[in-house]
Amino acid sequence: MEKLQVGLIATGGRGVHGFEMHRPEKGVEIVAGCDISQKALDNFKEKFPEAQTFTDYRDLLKIDSIGAVHIATPDYLHEEMAIAALEAGKAVYLEKPMAITIEGCDRILETAYRTGSKLFIGHNMRHFPVVLKMKEIIDSGIIGELQVGWCRHFVCYGGDAYFRDWHSEQRYSNGLLLQKGAHDIDVMHWLMGSYTKSVVGMGMLSVYNRCGRRSPDTPGCAKWDNRQYPPLTQTGFSPIIDVEDHSMVMMQLENGAQMTYMQCHYTPDSERNYTFIGTKGRVDNIGDSGNCEVHVWTQRGPRSTPDIIYKLKPVEGGHGGADTPIIDNFLDFVRFGAKTNTSPIAARQSVAAGVLGHYSMRNGNNRQDVPALRPELVAYFENNQVK
Repeated sequence: MEKLQVGLIATGGRGVHGFEMHRPEKGVEIVAGCDISQKALDNFKEKFPEAQTFTDYRDLLKIDSIGAVHIATPDYLHEEMAIAALEAGKAVYLEKPMAITIEGCDRILETAYRTGSKLFIGHNMRHFPVVLKMKEIIDSGIIGELQVGWCRHFVCYGGDAYFRDWHSEQRYSNGLLLQKGAHDIDVMHWLMGSYTKSVVGMGMLSVYNRCGRRSPDTPGCAKWDNRQYPPLTQTGFSPIIDVEDHSMVMMQLENGAQMTYMQCHYTPDSERNYTFIGTKGRVDNIGDSGNCEVHVWTQRGPRSTPDIIYKLKPVEGGHGGADTPIIDNFLDFVRFGAKTNTSPIAARQSVAAGVLGHYSMRNGNNRQDVPALRPELVAYFENNQVK
């Protein structure tokens, strides 16, 4: 595919990430955008004056010349829109999480398999320099065979980004273990070389249920502002909040290893801290973007004296420098059949762990088992979507 025309379904918010697909000098051109916000459409039109604009994504999908779409709408719309785009023969870049139910993910996978339309999931953390460095270390064998991994996720902006708009309701997001944690669960699956087969979860809504609410008639404002802390002194939160503001899940992997994930949305700091322990050592990160470090221990000794320290320098671009490489990967996949760093199967498995973790924490903290996928589906996507 020498030339590619692209349409954006959502031109505001995370949809702006799709602007990076416009590379006319390389034969890729954004020709249409869709959004229900006039402000978002106006900004898009200013950036791409020759492009068509729509308020109904189905009208955009009717344009035969469009070969690929970027979908960055709220999570509960992913399934419907991805399936429609795949049915229309478009290659799809779908922001994570893939869907808010396991069944929704499976319907997307089945549609991509049946139609042959290309499916790509925007798990951009697989392009984070710190994640790539930890994967390089683990794959080298220096810390031996991985047995356990965990992630502590501190989300200081949780009260700004997730408890003032649609994210705060289960019917739109399922929950933040899924919405936010899908990134980290996917990373841990990838680095540990296996998927979750069973999960146990615990979580609570313990802080934001006590905060001042806005009127249902007042639009939500998810603007990040460090002055909006501590949470119990703030107002303007969603009138309906039924998602947990902290959660903890334990996951048994198919290969016998185990991992845990912990997330908190009312902490004053913000960082992902991964730890992976093998039969010969341990690796973890200090910081997840910008000036960060990766520490490796291969001998006994105090935590303050790692045997190897990798100092990573900042990389230009959004999300720790990952936004541009993941767009590169998508375009090369669609146009030239390049192998992808992300995986629709892995995206489904991260959703499955998140969904079942939520179910467990809301239903007595019992173990939940991940349902299997059809072997034909797994083989198809593992073969880079070539039958």
